[in-house]
Amino acid sequence: MRKKTILLLMVVLPLFYVACNGGKPNASGENTENKEAPKTETSSYDPTRGEGKYDASNVTVGPLDAAMAAEGKKVSETKCLSCHKTTDEKLVGPGWHGVTTRHTPHWIMNFITNPDPMIDKDPKMQAQLEICLVRMPNQNLAEKEAREILEYMRENDGAK
Repeated sequence: MRKKTILLLMVVLPLFYVACNGGKPNASGENTENKEAPKTETSSYDPTRGEGKYDASNVTVGPLDAAMAAEGKKVSETKCLSCHKTTDEKLVGPGWHGVTTRHTPHWIMNFITNPDPMIDKDPKMQAQLEICLVRMPNQNLAEKEAREILEYMRENDGAK
């Protein structure tokens, strides 16, 4: 049995090495070993707007829409609240309490619909990542769902 295990390892380990390209140049001639992640350009990043299609012209909030907030609660129960609490307590990600006072509505919409570019560029998000240690996954929210979640967050923060 031990000889079979050793033989299997002798066959499998070189296959892993070859599959990982062994640090040799790939088809484009680039060396894949010790390659640094590309640097992101943050000089044009607006931390009050975020990165995405939403801005003050296409995300407006008025008095709380209770029906929309109720729908946002349903969506967030399936897509958000396994990692976030509605208090300020950290679970996997940060708690939601006060998020609508710390960020603009369009920043929140940009972040929840497309978190990766903002995590890559926003210094506050990078600092949060160091605390939480887990990147927020893209939940592929529809625009309507994102707006409903924003309204639920506003309700959670006491908007009237």
